[in-house]
Amino acid sequence: MSSSSAIDKYCTFLISTEKSTQIQQEEICKDLESNDITNKIKGLKNAIIGLLAGESYPRVLMTVIRFCITNDDHQLKKLLTLYWEIVPKYSADNKPLPEMILVCNALRNDLISPNEYVRGSMLRFLCKLKEADLLEPLIPSIKQSLEHRHSYVRRNAVLAVYNIHKKFGEALLPDANELVEKFILSESDMGARRNAFLMLTNEADSLAIDFLMDHLDDIHKFGDGFALLVLELTRKICRKDPNQKSRFVRCLFSLLKSESIAVSYESAWSLVSLSSAPTAVRAAAQTYALLLNTSSDNNIKLIVLDRLIE
Repeated sequence: MSSSSAIDKYCTFLISTEKSTQIQQEEICKDLESNDITNKIKGLKNAIIGLLAGESYPRVLMTVIRFCITNDDHQLKKLLTLYWEIVPKYSADNKPLPEMILVCNALRNDLISPNEYVRGSMLRFLCKLKEADLLEPLIPSIKQSLEHRHSYVRRNAVLAVYNIHKKFGEALLPDANELVEKFILSESDMGARRNAFLMLTNEADSLAIDFLMDHLDDIHKFGDGFALLVLELTRKICRKDPNQKSRFVRCLFSLLKSESIAVSYESAWSLVSLSSAPTAVRAAAQTYALLLNTSSDNNIKLIVLDRLIE
């Protein structure tokens, strides 16, 4: 049995289990080899629970590859992403296991699947993957997904590009910023545009500012999530360079009029935190007063009153 701390580094989730309910490797393999999808799901669940409990199960990986990866059942595919996340991928000498070639091929097959749900779900999973050896062969398929006809796939593809670039820099995606800049200029889906702007805000803020300045009149059309990112970018840039404040004033005043309570509240707070000019303070105070008069949620009123007192 390997230590639980060695397993922890492979995953982003933990499951509490009773130590007295340990499942034997032979029983898991038998369930995985079954033609009954219910048994396969049971076996894969037990494998995941066992790995998280510190078991090694060396035979299970190849059994999963042989009997599970070609199955199209959605629940099984969900479980497979959890299994790929936690299964040890390197040998004792820190080299990728030979089976990882087959795993990588299975991941690629889901990345190019005609089913947009399978494709998008795999892209979401790749956001969690920390092994460059597995990600590198998948980069071309990830890039192709940025041009997919379905917005769900594009939304997750740009998130995958962001997370890979965030973890590995230009080692795997040297052209990530240019890809996302081109992507956001032609994207029409709110969620995908917001995810692209999220990456530019954190990885290439100069490109994010350029896009924002070119689309100031359209911000209200891009959704609340995008507007909140704009406010985050504004605070980030102005803290770093106070001389940039004047570039964002028009944007902040525009967002004060947002129909979203969260956006108008954050806009008012950002405005007074960046400027002490009477016009800015008055506009923020009017926004807070409007929120107090129009909101029926007492929690919102308390938050606004706290801000006014400050």
